[in-house]
Amino acid sequence: MSDQEHNTRHETFISHLIELRNRLLRSIIAILVVFLFLYLVFPKGDAIYTFLAQPLMNVLPEGTSMIATEVTAPFFVPLKVTLMAAFLITLPYVLWQLWAFVAPGLYRHEKKLMIPVLLSSLILFLIGMAFAYFIVFPVVFKFFATLVPDGVQMMTDIGKYVSFVLTMFLAFGVTFETPVVVMVLIYMNIVTLEQFRNARPYIIVGAFVVAAIFTPPDVLSQLFLAFPLWLLYELGMFLARFITSRSQESEVRDQESEVKS
Repeated sequence: MSDQEHNTRHETFISHLIELRNRLLRSIIAILVVFLFLYLVFPKGDAIYTFLAQPLMNVLPEGTSMIATEVTAPFFVPLKVTLMAAFLITLPYVLWQLWAFVAPGLYRHEKKLMIPVLLSSLILFLIGMAFAYFIVFPVVFKFFATLVPDGVQMMTDIGKYVSFVLTMFLAFGVTFETPVVVMVLIYMNIVTLEQFRNARPYIIVGAFVVAAIFTPPDVLSQLFLAFPLWLLYELGMFLARFITSRSQESEVRDQESEVKS
């Protein structure tokens, strides 16, 4: 390799790093702007936290409420919730910045794949969070409330509650990405549909293992995560039947067109 080629590659690498830095900065600035807006519109994040806490508040005995066992919790917990809301609102913009960074290095068939993958991943992640909030939380919290012994008052710490909710949001959001992962792996010829079918028993067992790790130690919560994970895996395999795996001819054609351009 000549010195000129080495310098050219080095300059290209540096330019990519600069572009990545700029796009990360834009994403962070967007999140901070939305965060400040939400914090001003909803002082102290009360409205956002109230919405997040509603599933548990609905099952608490009348006259009871959550508690803050740490001195800084009343300030930092609503702040954390507001930041989470800001990130979710700006997530499409963040994904667009990611797409704009990687798109120039992709072939045509890869670009055609990336856009629906990003959109479907975003939608499925939000659906997973909605499933946890509107379906799982009311049932699970009501179940927990019925297990409180006589003479014991159920009073949850707000910091632990928010940590629990964020963990569940992440677990269900990632779980609902399963069809996308299955379809992409099959489309890219990394794993075949037959291999996925043969792995079904291991996936079912793995679903319950994952549920046992990321959910509270009760059977109800684990079932709410394990069964959707299994069903979404089956959905991914079903939809994969309608996907035409990329052929060697199309890949070569894309490479040739990229070279010509």
